[in-house]
Amino acid sequence: MKLALPLLSLAILAACQTAPPPGPQPESVAMAPEEAPETQVAPTPGEQWLLGSAEARIIMVQTWNEIAAYVEQQAAARPNASVILAPGATPEAPEYLACGDRPLAAVFDADETLIWNTGSTGAFRRLGMEFDPAIWSDWERTGAGKAVAIPGALDGLSRIRAAGVEVIINTNREAANVDGNIETLRAAGIGDFVHGSTLFLKGDTPGGSAKDGRRYAISENYCVIALVGDQLGDIADIFNDKSLRPAGRLALSEAPAFDAMWGKGWFLLPNPLYGPSIAGTMDEIFPPETHWEPSTQE
Repeated sequence: MKLALPLLSLAILAACQTAPPPGPQPESVAMAPEEAPETQVAPTPGEQWLLGSAEARIIMVQTWNEIAAYVEQQAAARPNASVILAPGATPEAPEYLACGDRPLAAVFDADETLIWNTGSTGAFRRLGMEFDPAIWSDWERTGAGKAVAIPGALDGLSRIRAAGVEVIINTNREAANVDGNIETLRAAGIGDFVHGSTLFLKGDTPGGSAKDGRRYAISENYCVIALVGDQLGDIADIFNDKSLRPAGRLALSEAPAFDAMWGKGWFLLPNPLYGPSIAGTMDEIFPPETHWEPSTQE
C-alpha cells in the first residue's frame, strides 16, 4: 500500500453528489366522493422497505455492528495509513493518505447514514411534490426532532467513541444552514458537533457536492480509519464520474484493489430512495443475454 501525505490545497476530483431525496409522486386531483380513487397517497416501495420494514432494520443493525467491530479492531492495532484515497489514486495504483501520529477518526455521511429524513420525506409525499430545494433547505433549518437515528447507529457510535475514535460527519447539507443541521443531529441523539472540526458541510471547501476536498481537510488533523455512507461518493469522488453508466460503476467498485476495502474501512448502508445507484435502462439492468420468455402464455 503506497502512502501520500494529505494536502488541503490539492485539487478536488470533479464529481457531484446527488441531491437529497426526491419528493413523492403527484397526488390525484380532488374528486367528488363518488369519483374518489380507491387508493390514497402512499409511501413508495423503497420508502416502505427502508423506513418501515423489519428486514431493513436488521440489515442496518448488522452493518453497524460490523462497523463498530472493525473500528474497535483498528483502534487497537493503530494503522499507519488511512482509508482515504490520495489524489490521483486509481484502482491500478491505489494510494492512501498517511496517518503519521494523528488521532484516529471515523467519517460518516449524515442523511440515510446516521439519520433518516422521515419528516421531509413524509412531507414531500403528503404534498404530492417532487424534491424541492427550497423546502429541503427549510427542512435543514427547522427539522430538528423529526429526523430519527438509523437503527444500530447510536449503539455503534457509542462503541466507536469508547474506543477513543473521533466521530466526524461529512455531509452535503448546506453550510448556510449550519445551526439547524447541528440541532438536527443533536435532537436525533447522534451527538454535538463543531462546524469545521467534527462537522463538514457543503460549501466548506471548493467543489460543491464533491467530498474529497473535505476528506483531505479532515485528514490534515486525523487518521481516518473508516468511511461510512449510503452513496459511493461518500467513499471517494472517483466513483461519481458522470460518464460512468451502471455497469461502469459496478466494475469500478469490484476492481480488486477497491473490492478488498468493502467491510474493511469502507462501509455502505442501503438506500433505495435516491442517488446515482437509482439508474439504468431495461437492457442495462436486464442484459440481452439474460432475456427469457415463458414457454406458455395465456
